[in-house]
Amino acid sequence: MQTRAGQGVPTTEHAVVIAGGGPTGLMLAGELALAGVDVAIVERRENQDLVGSRAGGLHSRSIEVLDQRGIADRFLSEGQTAQMVSFAWIRLDTSDLPSRHNYVLALRQKHIERILAGWVEELRVPIYRGRDVTGFAQDDGGVDVALSDGTTLRAQYLVGCDGGRSLVRKAAGIEFAGWGPTISNIIAEVEVTAEPEWGLRHDAAGVHSFARLGDDGLVGVMVTEQHVGATTEPTLHDLREALVAVYGTDYGIHSPKAISRFTDMARQAAAYRERRVLLAGDAAHVHYPVGGQGLNIGLHDAVNLGWKLAQVAGGTSPESLLDTYHAERFPVAARVLRDTMAQVALLRRLDDHTKALREITSQLLGMDEPRRTFAAMMAGLDVRYDLGDGHPLVGRRMPDLDVVTADGPLRVSTLLHDARPVFINLSGLDSSDVAPWTDRVKVVDAAYAGPWELPVLGSVVAPTAVLIRPDGYVAWVADEARIGLAEALSTWFGPRARR
Repeated sequence: MQTRAGQGVPTTEHAVVIAGGGPTGLMLAGELALAGVDVAIVERRENQDLVGSRAGGLHSRSIEVLDQRGIADRFLSEGQTAQMVSFAWIRLDTSDLPSRHNYVLALRQKHIERILAGWVEELRVPIYRGRDVTGFAQDDGGVDVALSDGTTLRAQYLVGCDGGRSLVRKAAGIEFAGWGPTISNIIAEVEVTAEPEWGLRHDAAGVHSFARLGDDGLVGVMVTEQHVGATTEPTLHDLREALVAVYGTDYGIHSPKAISRFTDMARQAAAYRERRVLLAGDAAHVHYPVGGQGLNIGLHDAVNLGWKLAQVAGGTSPESLLDTYHAERFPVAARVLRDTMAQVALLRRLDDHTKALREITSQLLGMDEPRRTFAAMMAGLDVRYDLGDGHPLVGRRMPDLDVVTADGPLRVSTLLHDARPVFINLSGLDSSDVAPWTDRVKVVDAAYAGPWELPVLGSVVAPTAVLIRPDGYVAWVADEARIGLAEALSTWFGPRARR
C-alpha cells in the first residue's frame, strides 16, 4: 500500500481493490492475500454485522474449497450438517456422493461472513469501512476508484463484489441480461402478539413461512406478495397487508428488526470483465434463492478469479489469463439461473397440472442415477471447465485423496493450503519437466493405491501424475508420454523461469 497526493485529493494505492465485503469479496481478498497481493476491501457497513435473514448454508464444494485453505473446521464447528440437498423442495440424499464433505452445512450468512472476516484480518487485508465506491475511471495503467468520503484509491484492478445492484457493473456499462420478476416475497424478522401458523405453507398465492429465530422472541417471516413490481423498500405496512391477504391476519407483528424484499428475477452480466474491472458473486448473477446456490457460487467465483488475478497483477501471467475467468464461470452461473427458473416453475403454482409435474419429477429424482446427478449439481461437485479432451479428471475438481508422501500421509487438500499450484507425481518417474516452474509450482512425489471416483461419472482410470490449479481443478493429467505438460504449465502459470 502506498499513499500519494494528486490534484489535491489524497490517493492510496493497492494492487487490487474489491468493492463489497460480503462472502464473495472476503473470499477473494483472502485468495489474493495468500498469493502475496496488496488487496483492500471497500465496505459500506461500519462493521461486519449483518441485519436480517440471508443465505443459510454451505454446499459440499464450498466446504471443500474452504478445506483447501485450511479453514473448513472454523465453519463446521459452528453449524449443523445434513446429508441432503433439495431441488424444488424435493429432498436428495447426498450420503453416497464421493466427497469428504458430502453434506450441507446449515450456517447463517452472518456467521459465514464473521468467520471469513476473521480469516481476512489474520491475512492483514485492510478494509475501508463506512464507505461506498461512488465511481471509477480506468486507463491503460490502472483504475482510480472514488469513495464516498472524497478520497481516491488507485489500483491495477477493481473487482465489483457489490451485489445485485452493483454500482461497479453499472458504471462499467456491462449489460445485466435476463428475465424480470414474476414472484415477489417479503422476508422479515419481527415480534408478534399472536401465535402464528408455524412452518411452511404452500398455496395458490405462493410460498410462506413463520419460524422461531431464537430465545429473544424474534420471529422469521416470509410471505409471497399479491403483486409484483414494487420499486421501494418494503415497510411494516406492506408486510401486514401481505400477511392479511394470505393468512387473514397479521398476527400483531411489530418491532421489526429487518424487512427486505426478494424476487425471482434472473439476470447475468454479459461480461465478467471490462478491461481492468471485473465482477463476481451477485454483481455478476442473481436468481431466486431456492436451492441455496447463490452464496456458494459466489465463493467459487472468488476462488476461480483469485489466483488468476494474483498472477496477472504480479506479472507472472499475461492479461489474457483473466479471460478464462469469464469463460469458465459464466456457463456455471447460466446453468444455475436455468435450474433455479425450473425450480420456481415447480413451486410457483399449486394447480393440478403443477402438482402432477411435481409428482413425476419427484419420482424421477427418486431413482439413483438422476438423484446422484442432480445432487452433485446442487452441491457444486459436477462442474467441469472446458480445458480440453483427455482423462476425465481434466477440468474437474481434484478428489481430496489420502496420499502418502516423503513427509508421511497427507490429504491433497492440505497441499493447497497456500493457494499454490501443485504437481503430484504418482508414478515415481522423473519430474524434471516441471523444474522451470518450481518457483511457482509445488512438486510432490506421492503414492495412492485406492479408487479414483468422481461425482456422476463414477470410477475413472488412475492417473500417473496430475497438475492441480490453486482452485483445486485439474489442469493436466499424465499419459505415458506426458504430452502437453509444458504447454499446460505455461498456459496456467506463466512462462518458464529464465536460467
